[in-house]
Formats: sequence, structure tokens, C-alpha cells
Amino acid sequence: MTNNLEWVDEAWKKVQAKIDRTSKKIGANFPHASVNGTYQLEEPYWWTAGFWPGLLWLVYRESKDESLKQLAEQCEDRLDSVITDYYKLDHDMGFMWTLTSVARFKLLGEEDSKRRALLVANLLAGRFNTSGNYIRAWNPWQEGEDNSGWAIIDCLMNLPLLFWATEETGDPRFSAVAKKHGETVLKNFIREDGSVHHIIRFDPVSGERVEAIGGQGFAPDSAWSRGASWAIYGLTLLFNYTKEDKYLQAAKNVSHFFIANLPEDYVPHWDFRLPEEVTKYRDSSAGAIASCGLLLLAEHVPATEEKIYKDAGVKILKSLYKNYGDWENPEQDGLILQGTSHYPEGKNIDVPLIYGDYYFVEGLAILKGDRKLFW
Repeated sequence: MTNNLEWVDEAWKKVQAKIDRTSKKIGANFPHASVNGTYQLEEPYWWTAGFWPGLLWLVYRESKDESLKQLAEQCEDRLDSVITDYYKLDHDMGFMWTLTSVARFKLLGEEDSKRRALLVANLLAGRFNTSGNYIRAWNPWQEGEDNSGWAIIDCLMNLPLLFWATEETGDPRFSAVAKKHGETVLKNFIREDGSVHHIIRFDPVSGERVEAIGGQGFAPDSAWSRGASWAIYGLTLLFNYTKEDKYLQAAKNVSHFFIANLPEDYVPHWDFRLPEEVTKYRDSSAGAIASCGLLLLAEHVPATEEKIYKDAGVKILKSLYKNYGDWENPEQDGLILQGTSHYPEGKNIDVPLIYGDYYFVEGLAILKGDRKLFW
């Protein structure tokens, strides 16, 4: 299966051609979900702000198309206003500046990007609750709301910014925060069967766990597929940085649950544990994220286990390309169809999502042999 990858080069060419077209339309902005074929733009402070410039950097890395580079740099410049508007910052600083400033620094050695990313790493570390050993997730969504005790599974993907900051500065405080949060995830988010919780609420003063909250999954005890994909990739990245076996074993546990619950075409439903009466929409973004994690995981396990994870990652990406990709349609901005953003709130269901597009292209890049991750 994994040796027959001719389709990857074909897919990459189609990605390049489409990004060449859509970049002229989207520009230095921050798309989130494609509605009726057009990517809707969000403000720079929205959590998905890093994915479009990150996607531009992925394509630029191979094509050296200066127009894509310039757009990505302009997006990064626009994010400066979010740094100074402190009230709009939350835990997703890692998503936003890893795929902009860290990516640019790794590719081009740009010192301004390095300074930005280190500043943001300090701000992210400042959200660490020392009583509960977790990075606080969101700020209040409305006046009077208290979510200061909330942590979410997605935040695993913000931790690489902290590990990178320790590598660049030699200061172990950043990685210490990341490790503590990782340990809290192992203890509180990963169920024995490999499924995961989306949100855990802690008492922000005592640090004691209070409850699990369903969040973007169907219910507190369901199995939100994108949560599992964040866990697969995030835990594998934790192992990649720490080399601590507990993270590798947890990543394998979640991967086994994820793979075992995939439908025939390898693209997951939005939740793996749904009542019969609830529509089983796909979440192509969950598949794309998981594929990247599975491919990285395959590089860290013994040779006798590698095939399990690599084959699954390849099959997901190939199915996304063949069955969910939109390449020649000029009326569709998105690359990958049938993402589900937030079913419980009825938001952006069965549409392309910018993070699905980003991770699909990152997965292709990995299959093409580029092992230099932005994370």
C-alpha cells in the first residue's frame, strides 16, 4: 500500500494549481470555513488564523513562489495587532504563531519572526494554572462567564511552540509548562479505550477535576473524532520532543481506537459514538489531522509496528484526495469537502475547513519526503 504513492505527486500538483488561483482571491486574510464555495474570512484573533499562511508556507517551501511568501508574511504582520490586543489572546496562540512566525523563522531565519514567536510563547506560558497543571483554554465568551477552569484536548497542538522556545533560548521553563500540561492530559482526557474528552473543567483555585464537558462532541461520554485526531498528533509530538514512552503509548492507544472506528473509506464521522437518530456527517478535517499524526507516529514505533500507522495515514490521505478533494471547480475555494466544525452549535457542517485543507497538504508534504515540521 505505502509503496504505491504515484498519486501523491499528482495531488500535490493539483494543490499547487488551486492555491495559485485561490491565493489571488483570499489574499492576506484569514479564511475559516467555505460557505457556498467561498471561504468566509475571520478576524485575525480567530483561532484558525495560522492555517492559511501555514498552507502558503507549505506550498512555498517547494515552489518558491514569491507571491505566496509575501501573502504569508503579510498575514504574520496582521497578527501583531492581536499580540497587543491582549484580551483577544487565548490558548490557541500556538496554532497561530507556529504556522506563521515559527514557520517563517525555520524556513528563512527571519529574526523578527523569532522574536514574535518567543514573545507569544511567554504569553502562552502565562496561561498555565499551577494548581491544576493545565493551560487555560478560552477567555469568557460573554460577560459574567467563568471558564477559567477549562482545558481542552486541542491544546496539545499548542505545546510545540513552548518546546521550540526552550530549544531556541535554552530556558527550560517553557518545556516544563508543556510537559505538565501533557501529564494532565494523560491523567484526565484519555479514556482507557483510547477515546478522548474534549473539555475538562477543573476548579481553578484547587486544581481538582470537576467534570467532563461534551464541547464539540455529541456528549460528554461520546467520542468526538477531531478530538481523537488532536490527541494522536499532539501526543506524538510530545513524544517527539520529550522521548518519554508514556506519550508514545498514549498516542498508540488513541490511534488504535481511531483506526478501529473508521468507516470503509477511511474518512471519519464527526463523532464515533452517536445515537442512531443523529446524522453521521463526515469530518474530513479530523481525517487530515489524524493522518499527519499517524505518519509521524509510524516513524517512532518499532519496525514491526510501523505499517499499522503508516498504512492508515496513507489510506486516509488517499481517500481525502480521491473521494473528497475539489480540484477543478472554480466555484469552490476549499480543497477538501465535508468537514464538520461544530455540530452541537449547528456551525459549518459538511463544508471545507481551512484546517482540514492545511493538514491534508501537510500530510502530502510528509509523504513527499519533507520531514521538517513547523510544529
